[in-house]
Amino acid sequence: MKLLSLNLGRATAVPYTEQPEGVTGIDKRPVEWPVRVSAPGPKGVAGSGLAGDAVCHRRHHGGDDQAVYAVAREDLDGWERELGRPLGNGAFGENLTTQGIDVSGARIGERWRIGSEVVLEVTCGRIPCLVFQAHLGEKGWVRRFTAQGAPGAYLRVINPGDIKMGDAIEIVHRPAHEVTVALQFRAVTTRRELLPQLLAAGEALHPEALAQARKYVAEYAG
Repeated sequence: MKLLSLNLGRATAVPYTEQPEGVTGIDKRPVEWPVRVSAPGPKGVAGSGLAGDAVCHRRHHGGDDQAVYAVAREDLDGWERELGRPLGNGAFGENLTTQGIDVSGARIGERWRIGSEVVLEVTCGRIPCLVFQAHLGEKGWVRRFTAQGAPGAYLRVINPGDIKMGDAIEIVHRPAHEVTVALQFRAVTTRRELLPQLLAAGEALHPEALAQARKYVAEYAG
């Protein structure tokens, strides 16, 4: 298991973003130098957990619980075959393109060590938006991505440090529950009846997803 590619984005002007400034950082490109990873701060104020990576629409992106976004190269390869077009590392706006690890099959609260210092913790899956769709230029992409159910994972920073392309990834903690990123994604998108199952992940779950699960249980219990 390794970090195949480390990808950063710059604020770029585009015609399709909701941002008033008309910019987005979704177009992330591989870099070959080490990058500092640290907890960025609260959502809505803070951006990416990677130094030099732009997060422009901070209402929905960035912050401590979405500090880093990872996608498996194997999933990109599958989409290449389905779409009939190349998808380079960083094509989904991911910071980490991994190899040899089932990212969407990771459990909420699972911890990865990358290189010698950095430890990250899985919090939730990525919810697709119209900026993502426009960036890829694929009609109906939000629907197709959601149906596929392999969203990649957001992670929070447990231990800061530097990472670089080629670093080894090691799973250093895997919770006993069965709440995976894929299950969490289904629960908050297409199968809300699964929301009660998310409570098994406890406080490791992204706070917004945890609040959704608790609200559902309060409304429909009994």
